[in-house]
Amino acid sequence: MPVADDLVALMALADAARLPMDEVTPESMRAGYSALATQVGAEMAEVVDRVIPGPDGSDLPIRSYRPYGAGERPPVVVYLHGGGWTIGDLQTHDEPCRALAAGTGAVVVSVDYRLAPEHPFPAAVDDAYAAACFVAGNAEDLGVDADRLVVAGDSAGGNLAAAVSLLARDRSGPTIALQVLIYPAVDFDFDSGRWPSLEENATGYFLHLETMRWFADCYGGTGLLAGDPSAAPIRATDHAGLPPVHVSVAGFDPLRDEGLGYAEALAGAGVPVTLCRHDDQVHGYWHFAPSVESSGAAREADIAAISVALAGLAS
Repeated sequence: MPVADDLVALMALADAARLPMDEVTPESMRAGYSALATQVGAEMAEVVDRVIPGPDGSDLPIRSYRPYGAGERPPVVVYLHGGGWTIGDLQTHDEPCRALAAGTGAVVVSVDYRLAPEHPFPAAVDDAYAAACFVAGNAEDLGVDADRLVVAGDSAGGNLAAAVSLLARDRSGPTIALQVLIYPAVDFDFDSGRWPSLEENATGYFLHLETMRWFADCYGGTGLLAGDPSAAPIRATDHAGLPPVHVSVAGFDPLRDEGLGYAEALAGAGVPVTLCRHDDQVHGYWHFAPSVESSGAAREADIAAISVALAGLAS
């Protein structure tokens, strides 16, 4: 199956706008990513920005989205944004978080975790775990159901959601009811050939392999990251006892095969797995959904699957 027709022109524009990697800085990458966040999202009953204690004593900003009709104690999704652990913030993922809240009826809590290279691994993991603990411990004040606590994220955020799930299991809490991994990064093995999609989709489909290497260098370097399950969750020695997982992958994504590999690893460990595979999509299709029809349909399918998974959680 080829890439969706309505993505072809967008991919060409994205490639034309790319800077050579030797000219890229975290600041230029952040500015370019923020420029994508121009879509107006779904109306919410309530959107609240607040600051919670971070793991190192610093402030950790979060933003909560309560959709209309959420009820008194809806499920809650701790959302961790993508961006290679180096770019992205609450605003770049405002529209996707609104779409997720509106589509599932859950309260979504977006986390503005610290970014590399100023704050390399494990700062983002520590912040993500601290946010999940805060939401679990303050569920009554937040008006959410702690028994239906979900961790979710796209790309690097999917990596963080998987890492939080491992930490929560190994640290005996908080209890995660579901993990949602949208085209997640779960490994830092760029060269062994274990994941053929890294080379198959190395260029031309929004996320380039050389950009992934740059992100990894910012985050801490593959030598450190590949050996630590908090950075590379697929490297954990045991995946048993993890919460049920929903995984979504795109066919034209360098990360496709490691996402599929992680779903297979969890299923093999007895973890309930649901999978959405969008063979005509590219990395980042959740962001393209408002303006690209095929990406919108793919995201709607993901959100529908997440809604079914949420409905199956004990209330």
